Amino acid sequence: MILKRENCLSRIRPFYNADVVKILTGSRRAGKSKVIELIIHELKESGIKDKDIIYINFEDLKYDEIDDYKKLNDYVLKRKGNGKQYLFFDEIQHVASFEKAINSFRVSFDCSIFITGSNSKMLSTEISTLLTGRIIEFNIYPFTFSESNEYLKLNHLSEIDFNNYLRLGGYPLRLEINNEKAERDYLNELFENICQKDIFVRDSEIEKNKFVKIAKYVLLNAGCDFNPERIYNYLKTDNGGKEYCALSSIYNYLEKMEMSFLIKPIYRYNIAGKAVLKSNPKYYAIDNGMRYICSNGNNYDRGKFLENVILLELLSRDYEVFVGKTYKGEVDFVASKDGKKCFIQVALTMEQQETIDREFGAFSPIKDGSPKYVISLDQIDMSRDGITHINVIDFLLKKVDLYIS
Repeated sequence: MILKRENCLSRIRPFYNADVVKILTGSRRAGKSKVIELIIHELKESGIKDKDIIYINFEDLKYDEIDDYKKLNDYVLKRKGNGKQYLFFDEIQHVASFEKAINSFRVSFDCSIFITGSNSKMLSTEISTLLTGRIIEFNIYPFTFSESNEYLKLNHLSEIDFNNYLRLGGYPLRLEINNEKAERDYLNELFENICQKDIFVRDSEIEKNKFVKIAKYVLLNAGCDFNPERIYNYLKTDNGGKEYCALSSIYNYLEKMEMSFLIKPIYRYNIAGKAVLKSNPKYYAIDNGMRYICSNGNNYDRGKFLENVILLELLSRDYEVFVGKTYKGEVDFVASKDGKKCFIQVALTMEQQETIDREFGAFSPIKDGSPKYVISLDQIDMSRDGITHINVIDFLLKKVDLYIS
C-alpha cells in the first residue's frame, strides 16, 4: 500500500490548481512517482474526472516513442479533454526539449502541470529559460524514520529499529527486504543505476572509475569539513604523490553528485553577521544507506550518521538549513522557516561531562535569543542554561517538536 506522505503533500497541495509548473525532484526510487499517485488520488477525490487527467511515466516502455517535445505535444493534444486538464509527466528528462511542450501547454489551454525528474540541473536550467517565475520546485527525499515505520506497518511488515535506519536509510524498497546483505546489494545497485542513468549518460567526458572513487570518498566523509582542494590532495597522496584527478574535474564531479541527488550542500551562516557564506559548504548524503555501502561496514561513524539523519529530517519538514558559524567555531545547524529560526547541536550520547560541556558550550558565543537545542540519544533530560535537550527518537517520531522564533 502507498504511504500518504503528508510532509510532501502539505507543501504541494496549495498549488494543485495554480498556474505554475510543479517540479518534483529527488533521487531515483525516493518516491516521486508515488507522490504523483497520491496527488492524482486526491484530485479524483475532489471530483476531477479520469478524462481530465493525463499521466505519462517516461520510464515505461510503452511511452518509449515519445522522445521529443513535438511527439509529446501531439500525444497530449490528441487525448486532452475540454475542461481543465491535469498533466503529469514522470521522469521527463527522457524527452528532448521537453520545456517547449510544457510552455506550449501552459499558454494554449487551461491546465495544471506536474513534472518529476532525477536531475535538478537539467530541470531547472532547461525549463526556467522559458518559464521564469512560473515554476516551483519540491524536493522529495527518501522516507524519514517515522515514515519508514508507518510504511512498514501499513504493509504488515515488522518495524525497524533506529540503528537499522541510521545505517541503511529510508529508500522505500530497501525497507521491504529485511536482510542486510540483500539491502546492501540493493543500495549498491541503486548507486550504480544513478551513476549510469543520471550522470554518465549525460556526460561522456566523465572518467567513470575516478568519478566513482571520488563519489564514494565524499559520501563516506559526508558532514565532515572538507573542500575540493582537500579531496585533490588526499587523492594525490593516495596516488603516490602524482595527480590522480584535476581539481576542475573534482569540482565538476561534486556538481554532478549534487544535481543527481547523491549529496546536498549545506552552506554556512554567519550568526553574528546574519549572512549566508557561499564558499566551502559541508556536503551531506541524501540518504545514509548510500554512505554505509561506501564504508563496507568499516569507518562507520555513528555520530556523523546521526547528524545526517537530523539534517534530512529538518529538510523533510521544510526547514531551510545552514551550518552555524560563530567566532569560536560552529553550531551544527541553523534551522529556519518563515523568518524564524533555532540553533541545533547533534550528539550521539553525552555520557561524559566533557561531551556535555562541549555540546552545550557551542552556543556560548551566540547572543541571538532564538531557541537552542541539543539533540542526542540520551533519554535523561539534560536541559540547562535555557538550552533544551531533546531525545532523538522522540524528535523523529514527532513526540516533541522544535520551537522557532
